[in-house]
Amino acid sequence: MNKPYVYITRTLPEEIVEPFRETFTVKMWGSKEQPVDREVLLEEAGKADALITMLSDQVDEELLSKGENVKVIANLAVGFDNIDIKAAEKKGVTITNTPDVLTETTADLTFGLLMATARRLMEANEYVQNGDWKNWAPLLMAGHDIHHKTIGIVGMGRIGEAVAHRAKGFHMNILYHNRSRKQDAEEKLGAVYASLDELVTQADFVVCLAPLTPETKGMFNKEIFKKMKSSAIFVNASRGDNANEEDLYEALVEGEIAAAGLDVFENEPISEDHPLLSLQQVVALPHIGSASVETRKAMMNLCLENVQLVLNEKEPKTKVTS
Repeated sequence: MNKPYVYITRTLPEEIVEPFRETFTVKMWGSKEQPVDREVLLEEAGKADALITMLSDQVDEELLSKGENVKVIANLAVGFDNIDIKAAEKKGVTITNTPDVLTETTADLTFGLLMATARRLMEANEYVQNGDWKNWAPLLMAGHDIHHKTIGIVGMGRIGEAVAHRAKGFHMNILYHNRSRKQDAEEKLGAVYASLDELVTQADFVVCLAPLTPETKGMFNKEIFKKMKSSAIFVNASRGDNANEEDLYEALVEGEIAAAGLDVFENEPISEDHPLLSLQQVVALPHIGSASVETRKAMMNLCLENVQLVLNEKEPKTKVTS
């Protein structure tokens, strides 16, 4: 009897994959960094019983129609806006993602991005590396305090709550905006629910951790940036499409807000001549929210475990539904 065929759209460490080779025939795209060629993915989907995909892989009706035998697609991410969930459900294909295992790691990165932006750490590092540090001065590379300031978290899911925990350690006032109230966060963290307008007008740090939906796409736009404090810092660690980058650039250039820390962009990888990258008050990272060795390995394992469960006709650990 032939083993189920699993195709993975990146090269994962063999130490992660090897334990599953007894059960599956596993093939991987031959690059750790470059996305799989679309034609190759479509061809492999036609042979596979299961796919393990990345956020950069579009799982649409075309791919699902090719994958006649595909029973499960495990997305190596907490997000799944690269997948047509409704089309997959119509085809009877189970979709899974990797929540929970990356919560604390992504919160670490988000708060680190906030700190790096507020205290101008990247700019200061470049200042030293370039040999520009000649003397001490009272306001040399002076940034903004974080402690006892107000943080506004837009999207109070697992990661939002984890960021709020970190903010509490800095004695910050915590505002949040979410589709629903989070009583636990309010009781344990002293978080205060606010409308989006209230949050952006009061917060010193506005942190976007909202999922990408039709309602959140472009929600941070010219109108919202104008309502923020001129000293405010915008941090986006969710999805690039949640912010209008042209409006953000204009807000920064016009001094409507002070700075931005960005781990995500509308188009990834961001082009090296993108206007935002020309601004010293922008800290830009290559979408590394969950990029610790421990967490990425946990995500890989979860994907393979979900595949194994579904192919054994069992319920996966982290199923996605529309």
